[in-house]
Amino acid sequence: MSVVWDEAWGKWLRQSPPGSELFAWWRQAGDGTRRVGREAYGERLAALLSAASPRDCAAAGFGCTRRMDRVCREPSVCRLAPAAPSAAEEDSRGEREGPVQGACGGFHGFRGDFEVHVRFSGVGDRHRAVFWRDMPGSATRLWVDGAPVGSGAGLDSYGHWLDGRFLVVQAEGPDSHPRQSYGPGTLTTGIVSVLIHDAAHGSTRMLIPEPHEGWTDPQVVPAGDTLRVYATREALAADVPDRIMPARPGPRSESRSLP
Repeated sequence: MSVVWDEAWGKWLRQSPPGSELFAWWRQAGDGTRRVGREAYGERLAALLSAASPRDCAAAGFGCTRRMDRVCREPSVCRLAPAAPSAAEEDSRGEREGPVQGACGGFHGFRGDFEVHVRFSGVGDRHRAVFWRDMPGSATRLWVDGAPVGSGAGLDSYGHWLDGRFLVVQAEGPDSHPRQSYGPGTLTTGIVSVLIHDAAHGSTRMLIPEPHEGWTDPQVVPAGDTLRVYATREALAADVPDRIMPARPGPRSESRSLP
């Protein structure tokens, strides 16, 4: 961490108690894990990140969507009050990439035996997802707006937002799938499942591929009051969905699998 960076973000940290606490907790990751244990340290870090703004994350020293391996190098722009991002600053999924006022829409932090990723939901940053990946255990924990989501589901350590509301995360697929395969990587299975969390209503769905559904890189797309699930990017380009489901399922509604 350079003195120049400290000075550039110091003014913001002095006026942001959540940012200052996050900065201190992240800086003492080694001592913190030894003092309170890895699980307690991770839960506290997730709670702090769940209350932080993008500018807090940048000021605390996390890498961003532009360069995940280093701290923010554009504080003169990124610490300014948020403004509606231009098309060049926001990608097709609504994630800002800096330098941009209010800071980027995603952040990454790495230590020797764990990594953490934060994804804000887009304009307004109303929701945020925090991923904690434990390297020795190869397990990922997820919090959305401070609440745990998808416990024990074998989640990937990344996800993305749709329409500022739906968080989409790939997860390990079923062992019983006829096309299942295993190999290295964040996920151990070649056929994967999909977790969809609706932050607007606090509901979570885990979609598991059926034997005829070859979900190797599933894509979820909002379409009116429905969500469409495509097996691959190629299936999306050809507009051949495997499933169409209500965006907000009722008590008796289910996803529909297409033959």
